[in-house]
Amino acid sequence: MAPYLLRRTAFLVVSLLLAMVVLFFLLRVLPGDPANALLSVNATPEQIAAAQEQVGSNRPLIEQFFTWFGSLLRLDLGTSFISSLPVGPEIVSRLAVTVPLTILSFLLALVIALPVGFVAAWKADRWYGIALSAFSQLGIAVPVFWVGILLVSAFSINLRWFPSGGFPRDDWADPAAALESLALPIITIAIVMSASIARYVRSATLDVIGSDYLRNARALGSGFGTAMWRHGLRNGAVPVISILGIELATTFLGAVVVESVFTLPGLGSMLLRAIEQHDFQSIQGILFVSTFAVLIIGFAADVAQRLVDPRLRHSISGNR
Repeated sequence: MAPYLLRRTAFLVVSLLLAMVVLFFLLRVLPGDPANALLSVNATPEQIAAAQEQVGSNRPLIEQFFTWFGSLLRLDLGTSFISSLPVGPEIVSRLAVTVPLTILSFLLALVIALPVGFVAAWKADRWYGIALSAFSQLGIAVPVFWVGILLVSAFSINLRWFPSGGFPRDDWADPAAALESLALPIITIAIVMSASIARYVRSATLDVIGSDYLRNARALGSGFGTAMWRHGLRNGAVPVISILGIELATTFLGAVVVESVFTLPGLGSMLLRAIEQHDFQSIQGILFVSTFAVLIIGFAADVAQRLVDPRLRHSISGNR
């Protein structure tokens, strides 16, 4: 695995560098000057020139890029044009909401999707197997914000079991209060995500059930559960792991919608505010951190596939 990890790490670094280049120049080709965030409607040419000098937009693009790249090497994401505060610390504070929201939603979705997908495949000819498949299809079609609104109406407005939105001012100083604030957003994301994951689990399980190696194992006297555990689990897990990586990355990026519904002070709400205020540095920092997180998730999923499937490890050693 060591040579593979070195190659995969090198690929991760190259991908991150390419993403940085694309992100930087893509933001620069959009209409508008970053200095506009500091200017009023009736700004004079002198004020425009001073603002451009302050944000550095009057310098050549290559010089701007290497200035930004040097700052990233120092873990400096720049300073907000609006608040004049460092972007990095604010992103870190927002991740304290977005990361737990993403991870806990993902874990709850797995708890729901794995048994649902397995039973839907195992009992595909029974009415409850068909019903589970139908509910999975329905869950994919339902927009996540609509699920959130329904949950708020049912459990916050009518039953008053959970708060309808917001987050404690002292963040995680009181873990119980923080988790209570995240309960409905977590359930909202998990419902939609579990429907998608259950479909892939069902498909992978059906492939395993219809495989020759599983039939041979059962012909040699193994029960269905034993054969699935010994022979089917790893084979079925390989395609599911790649999907789980995609789903986790999608959940992290899609948190903006759920955070807006529940007014959570996460990375998504920070991005929306930065876009509304034309805070160029904040937008750039948030997109870079999000891109980095997605690449890391993909890297982890790829490595996990190699650890689970011995055939992939053998192919790696055979190609050296």
